Amino acid sequence: MRIEKKSLEKKVKITEKFKLTQNDFFFIGGPCIIENERMAFFIAEKLKKITEELKIPFIFKSSYDKANRSSLKSFRGLGLKKGIKILEKIKKELKVAILTDVHEVNEVKFVSDIVDVLQIPAFLCRQTDLILQAAKTGKAINIKKGQFLSPGEIFNIIKKVESTGNKNILLTERGYSFGYNNLVVDMRSIDIMKESRYPVIIDATHSVQRPGGAGDKSSGDRKFIPIIAKSAIAAGANGIFMEVHHDVKNALSDKDTQYPLNEVKKLLTKLKDIFKTVNE
Repeated sequence: MRIEKKSLEKKVKITEKFKLTQNDFFFIGGPCIIENERMAFFIAEKLKKITEELKIPFIFKSSYDKANRSSLKSFRGLGLKKGIKILEKIKKELKVAILTDVHEVNEVKFVSDIVDVLQIPAFLCRQTDLILQAAKTGKAINIKKGQFLSPGEIFNIIKKVESTGNKNILLTERGYSFGYNNLVVDMRSIDIMKESRYPVIIDATHSVQRPGGAGDKSSGDRKFIPIIAKSAIAAGANGIFMEVHHDVKNALSDKDTQYPLNEVKKLLTKLKDIFKTVNE
């Protein structure tokens, strides 16, 4: 179903001065996990500079914990209190909007006092109690559609969030399970999810994962990130979500699918041009 221009007025409040609609192109990016404070600040500062130069609205993303690691020995992050403290410092000193994911109901209140966008992880996108608790904060909610769901099923999750009175919703496509240890992106999902009138995002880095593909960890195909990103923006996606690292070969998590920091500006420039062409 084609969405007419007049129906694109649904505004998602990130902060009091930062709102997004389906008329906007924006970028959510940052390292998969906060490895240390210096690293997180370095990447956030570089991404802020790039997006300011390109005049692209920017939300910094990173995780204090990754609860869904393949192996018990995998690096999970710095933990809730230490990680959130770093995100709070980045927000205050760099003056950027912050997104992070929550995994448990009891984390929501503590995290929502600091960040601007609460992200519901793909594996937890049907966890009703978590979704409702996050939605009740009134903060923007980024729903990552599970790799086990059809695009039409995202509307059930939207209704859960809206039931609390919260209509600050972002929707993220991140690929579908395609057999064992593989994902594929169906670009039709972008158009289907846009029927919600909420901004739709493509997670171009997780979409090229091979979940559990290395046995005790996930692997992936980094070279396909630009292809997925450009295809999704051409298909009508509003935003791009990418996990970004300054030294991908030595990243402590998802090293096969994080995007090199030094290549971000070039890709975002192309994506902005594609978005402009599609929406003229």
